[in-house]
Amino acid sequence: MNIDLALLADAATVDASGKLNILGVFDRLAAVQYPVQHGRLALVLRFSGGFRDVGTHQVSIRMTGPGGEVLRLDGTIQVGPPPSGTGGVLRIPQVFNLDGVVLPEPGHFSFDVHVGGELRVSVPLEAVKVQMPTGGGGDPPLPEGRGIRA
Repeated sequence: MNIDLALLADAATVDASGKLNILGVFDRLAAVQYPVQHGRLALVLRFSGGFRDVGTHQVSIRMTGPGGEVLRLDGTIQVGPPPSGTGGVLRIPQVFNLDGVVLPEPGHFSFDVHVGGELRVSVPLEAVKVQMPTGGGGDPPLPEGRGIRA
């Protein structure tokens, strides 16, 4: 099994036909203070394979940051044979909605996805600290990309 798509988003769904719908892709969050809790993020993965991948595969997702492990998800994925008309290629979209993830400090985080004990992909997330403006009120400026305010 390979992973041919991996990203973080504000929201994502998989419709009845298997089509991924993704909203708000990001790789950076900003907050005035830490620790900070993010309301929801979606880890979007698309597994791909073929006839040789039919069977059960162990999947482990580990989010790590400057202080070590933040969260871990372990499970299995059951793969059936690719449908006819696909040239023997199978794509399995998966959305992991993670509510209330706490980032304990700013720094480099990553979601490392292992399949069968092998690292297949690492999805980066940068957490940055921003300063509140003095005297002017309003929201602090966000660094390049998007962010959350806490």
